[in-house]
Amino acid sequence: MKFNTQPLTHAGRGLLQRRDFFAQTASSLSAIALMQMLNQQGLLAADTASAPKIDPSRPHAPRQGHYEAKAKNVLVIFCAGACSQLETWDYKPELIKQDGKPMPGGPAVTFQGPAGNLAKPQYEFRPYGETGKMVSDMIPHLAQQVDDFAFVHTLTSKTNTHGPAENFLSTGFVQDGFPSIGAWVTYALGSENQDLPSFVALPDPRGIPQASINNWGPGFLPAVFQGTAFNSSQPIRNLKAPASISGGKDLAARDLLRRINEEHLKLNPGDSDLAARIASYELAAKMQLSVPEISDLSTEPEHVLKMYGADDPNDPIKTGYARNCILARRLIEKGVRFVQLFNGAYASAGRLNWDGHSALREQYDIHGRIMDQPSAALIRDLRQRGLLEDTLVVWCTEFGRMPMFQKGAFGRDHNPNGFTAVLTGAGVKRGVSHGVTDELGFKAVENVLSIHDLNATILHLLGLDHTKLTFTHNGIDRRLTDVHGHVIREILV
Repeated sequence: MKFNTQPLTHAGRGLLQRRDFFAQTASSLSAIALMQMLNQQGLLAADTASAPKIDPSRPHAPRQGHYEAKAKNVLVIFCAGACSQLETWDYKPELIKQDGKPMPGGPAVTFQGPAGNLAKPQYEFRPYGETGKMVSDMIPHLAQQVDDFAFVHTLTSKTNTHGPAENFLSTGFVQDGFPSIGAWVTYALGSENQDLPSFVALPDPRGIPQASINNWGPGFLPAVFQGTAFNSSQPIRNLKAPASISGGKDLAARDLLRRINEEHLKLNPGDSDLAARIASYELAAKMQLSVPEISDLSTEPEHVLKMYGADDPNDPIKTGYARNCILARRLIEKGVRFVQLFNGAYASAGRLNWDGHSALREQYDIHGRIMDQPSAALIRDLRQRGLLEDTLVVWCTEFGRMPMFQKGAFGRDHNPNGFTAVLTGAGVKRGVSHGVTDELGFKAVENVLSIHDLNATILHLLGLDHTKLTFTHNGIDRRLTDVHGHVIREILV
């Protein structure tokens, strides 16, 4: 046997002395006692990680959050292309006074080139409701509900480019590869409905948004938590068996596959990947029945179709978006945890979304008509059916627009320095406005907020602590809000 012949250190020699040994033992016990006392008084830092316990064979089973939730479901109305705060919710009378003048101290060059002069809102603003909130004539149907809304006027983004900004809004990061907020929510909470996806994305009839599936993707979370994309006119692909296979044969084949998988799982009880695949196949089988049923809007009464504007034969895009809104309500009714409803598609010089660089008024006349009535009807319908008691609705966009026109054009450039989101429903105060942009609507100056704050608030209303909802990826405990974010308590009941 070999012994370590290295000489003892000074500290090592001290431990061999009886008096020093007992002295250091007493110090250690004192430190342990102090830690115990601090812990009892809640003065120690809390454990920041709280990964949910997920059964691979039932990944969508409902799970408890960190504390009692105000909301069970979330509906996000996402206006892709950066809808202007100055033509919707953020009234700036000084901008009207300064119309046509250079912006004092303003940027000479913005995202797409030289800046022009200040331009007043392209629509009149009027007071609505008991609160007298000033809202644009572009959205008269939504304006009727301002007493039920909470406005956050001082959101900011990290980028002024559409794709990265959509990433930031949906995932908390400008880079690709991070989980969307809907994926985080379903990872944490599962779903009350086991026959439908926990997370559904409803793309606009005009196409998918700029960041595409990043908006509903799982990132590094298990793929089972990604959003399922379909809408009223585009059903889920490959859900049905080929026409050459009868319903009976398809059912028999699925039943045989289920029994084989179950037997294989018994032989490999620790194979979580296999259990997850089986769960996915079983959900797909259930969706063969549940999705066509929920997507069939022929059962909706005529007065409901009219309220949403889904009966307009002269505007197929508005009709398509309105039908998506009805589908969103039906999904919420069935307990789908997170529904992401898109208004607007990809970059197209403002033709297919809210990216109004050159002809803002002309394009917003179209986009406003498509978005306003169906969105307002959706919120009203949820409230009439009692669904807003458990549902949080968020109207948002990826960034705002500049108070000046672009030089030589009649539109506004990108502005990440101050824009508006609207919240209503479960846990949200009614008829309040939080945060102030400067007198021209250029940037947030009072109660400045980030997308991280908005996402932290959404999670909070679902009973989730954004600092504790984590997933370890490449050795890092990642979260939706990165290392930032505070709950916007001023707008909560």
